[in-house]
Amino acid sequence: MRRWNPWTELRARAADDTGSAAVEFIFVGLLLLVPVVYLVIALGMIQSQSLGAESGARHIARAVATAKGADAADARASGILATIVSEYGLDAERVEIDVSCRDAGSACPEAGATVVVTVRTEVQLPFVPPVLGLDRLASIPLEASSAQKVSRFWRDG
Repeated sequence: MRRWNPWTELRARAADDTGSAAVEFIFVGLLLLVPVVYLVIALGMIQSQSLGAESGARHIARAVATAKGADAADARASGILATIVSEYGLDAERVEIDVSCRDAGSACPEAGATVVVTVRTEVQLPFVPPVLGLDRLASIPLEASSAQKVSRFWRDG
């Protein structure tokens, strides 16, 4: 039997691991959980904006190809763009649209031409502060294109 000594008692208590597994589990769990949650949020934002760009390109191409005239096509494209921006939470200042026609003469849209719409935008990653240009560095460019054939019987007006 050992004699009681305060120093040996303190060393025995310090070497005892009772109850530390829960603390370690919580610490490691939080250490792994925070990046996983950030990744899920970031990928969700990228997917949402990607779907918005793709949907915008597809719907604008269809609207331009089926419009009654060039003025109606512009009005329909503007309305669809406003709806897509609000529905998918796109940043209106970062959305660029390019409408072009293949197999067309001077006018676009024109009968028999193929309307090609390209929508470009950028996704801001969450929780990145606008300090030292970090917000520009932490943005992901997205681009979606769609093509729609204009009827050969299409007339302007």
